[in-house]
Amino acid sequence: MSLKKAYLIVILVLLADQLSKIYIKTHFTLGEAKEVFSWFYIQFIENEGMAWGTTIPYWLGGKITLTVFRIGAVIGIGWWLADTVKKKQSPYLIVSIALILAGAFGNILDSVFYGVIFTDSNSQVAVFNTTQHYGKWFEGRVVDMFYFPIYRGENFTFFNAIFNVADAAISVGVGILIIFNKKAFPKHEEEPVKNEELQ
Repeated sequence: MSLKKAYLIVILVLLADQLSKIYIKTHFTLGEAKEVFSWFYIQFIENEGMAWGTTIPYWLGGKITLTVFRIGAVIGIGWWLADTVKKKQSPYLIVSIALILAGAFGNILDSVFYGVIFTDSNSQVAVFNTTQHYGKWFEGRVVDMFYFPIYRGENFTFFNAIFNVADAAISVGVGILIIFNKKAFPKHEEEPVKNEELQ
């Protein structure tokens, strides 16, 4: 697979991620939910930190530390993608890295820019506004919206996470590496040594 095709995957995922987030941000108030099916909702929440809402303590730099770490990770993953294509490795590996890169980059865009281009979403629909924004550079909140409560019991809900396109891309990328591990990282058998080389 060529680097152009890998970058095309990244761009398409980024477009889907950002268009869906901007739509939700400008059409839903924070916490608003709409039922699509009994097992699928569009519900707008904002993630202040890492996966599952985990945050970095203020004394460790808080949100800025997390965003800088994410940027460093994306640079590393981008280098890994280019190197993998250059070495003509498995398409499974290239696609999975491209998906992970797109997902990580998508959530970085929220963290870096959303705080300074959107108004607050509490009790109102956000609008683009660079003078009455809700946060600072590198301190934006990640927009999540897909909710699949596949089973709801009295005390238990199966799959309670709310996520976005970027999160899904990362999960699919990691899933490819796990499920198709042998195809993503094929073992190249060593060529048998010829008798002449042993003499």
